[in-house]
Amino acid sequence: MLKIDQLHAYYGKSHVLHGVSLQVAPGEIVALLGRNGSGRSTTAKAIMGLVDWEGDIRWKDQALTGRKTFEIAHLGLGYVPESRDVFPNLTVHQNLLLGQKGKGKGSRWSFDDMYAMFPRLKERQHTEAGVMSGGEQQMLTLCRTLMGDPDLIIIDEPTEGLAPKIVELVGEYLGRLRERGVSVLLIEQKLTIAMKISDRALVMGHGAIVYDGTPADLLRNERVRKEWLEV
Repeated sequence: MLKIDQLHAYYGKSHVLHGVSLQVAPGEIVALLGRNGSGRSTTAKAIMGLVDWEGDIRWKDQALTGRKTFEIAHLGLGYVPESRDVFPNLTVHQNLLLGQKGKGKGSRWSFDDMYAMFPRLKERQHTEAGVMSGGEQQMLTLCRTLMGDPDLIIIDEPTEGLAPKIVELVGEYLGRLRERGVSVLLIEQKLTIAMKISDRALVMGHGAIVYDGTPADLLRNERVRKEWLEV
């Protein structure tokens, strides 16, 4: 579904990614792990056309070279940034409405699905998003992206700053996405949720992939965890 080969990315003259190669299959959940500054978020931004890059990124065998971010999104890629971007002066319901493509016909997701997933959003559907807690905004950003009916969702640090109960809830629903045919590229620093729901685990270090294997093998690989994951 998503195939990246020899990806290099830049911020100005700074060379951040050094030949990243990875792929995500239909219905697969892939965890992209690593310390802060390892290049995980830059990889996501490159996929979505938000940084300068060289190499080959293909989505369903279509090259993404030169495509604008909105064009990439309309191809079926959803992106939940670490910054939890919401429209602060719009209500929860209005934020979700803006996530829809077209009129939502044929979508796998509805408002009822979103409110069933996170009942707190239903309680606050008429509340302006800007006054909500960080955890509530994270729920809203995830749900707004799903309202666009993506085939792959790239989600960056979804559990950062959330209470343990909400972390478990987010992990549970990310694991259920494959039941509706949605693949996930999960960018995380923590192993807990990623190890529970992922089919494969990739580890990044210094802008390159340093490990690609199963979560179980990663948990047994003390050298990789100590060198590239443990702070």
